[in-house]
Amino acid sequence: MTTTATTTGGLPLGWAGLVVAVSMLACSPALDWRESRLEGSGVAMMFPCRPERQERPARIGTETLTMRLHSCNAAGSAFALVTADAADPSRVTALLEAWRGQAIANVDGTAAAEATPAIPGETPNAQSARLRIVGKRPDGQRVVEHAAFFVKGLTLFQATVIGADEPADREAIDTFFGSIRLP
Repeated sequence: MTTTATTTGGLPLGWAGLVVAVSMLACSPALDWRESRLEGSGVAMMFPCRPERQERPARIGTETLTMRLHSCNAAGSAFALVTADAADPSRVTALLEAWRGQAIANVDGTAAAEATPAIPGETPNAQSARLRIVGKRPDGQRVVEHAAFFVKGLTLFQATVIGADEPADREAIDTFFGSIRLP
């Protein structure tokens, strides 16, 4: 199965549509935080719900990579971690930059830096960032995405909290991003 270069919120278009659609469903207002060790990602982190895993090829910039998505929905927001492996160490920074650009462009958004992520175990990279992206869904409704982009070795990561208007509350967003560990 191949996908096009078009993505939403940095996620491949099919996944992004699923994440946005599911985030619009009614769900329990309570967040049931649990530590998850995400298969195939090398990450341990907290999710407010039980994440499901999907995998498929997607384009990042000019390259097709296998994307692994772990996501769930709680309190009207989608929480996700997407990973992909670069084949060439010299391409890691360019791929991370392209991924960030696609995340912004695919919601026709504007981004403001929130903070430089400080993920324990990450490989320092000039393109690592935590952004707040304000844009719109394909139906034109407003969407706000908080996203962190970082790397470890040849693996690229995007952690995201996305929803209509402001997703989740600030404490939930900070808990999600603050819990990421790369053992």
